[in-house]
Amino acid sequence: MAEGNNLLAGTDANFQKEVLESGQPTIVDFWASWCGPCRMIAPIFEELSNQYAGKVKFVKVNVDENPKTPATYGVRGIPTLIMFKDGKIVDQVVGAVPKNQLENLVKKVL
Repeated sequence: MAEGNNLLAGTDANFQKEVLESGQPTIVDFWASWCGPCRMIAPIFEELSNQYAGKVKFVKVNVDENPKTPATYGVRGIPTLIMFKDGKIVDQVVGAVPKNQLENLVKKVL
């Protein structure tokens, strides 16, 4: 998942370190390769990761490859975007959302 310098592949193994213990606000995209709406928001997520580089960390967690983390956070539908700050959930949204709504969510963690 190295399509952008500012996107990190989250896994069950690194979630604690990369998200919960991160010194930066973090937005996690729970997704799957077969999910159409996930593919729709992927370019927006990547664009925002570049726009907010150094301010907000953007992490993508593939739910098929990493089932433990989505289960821990009650992810039932994808895409689910969860915003974390200081290891705590600030907000979340389920489903593909327009860019302006996603950007407003990013601004909530700043």
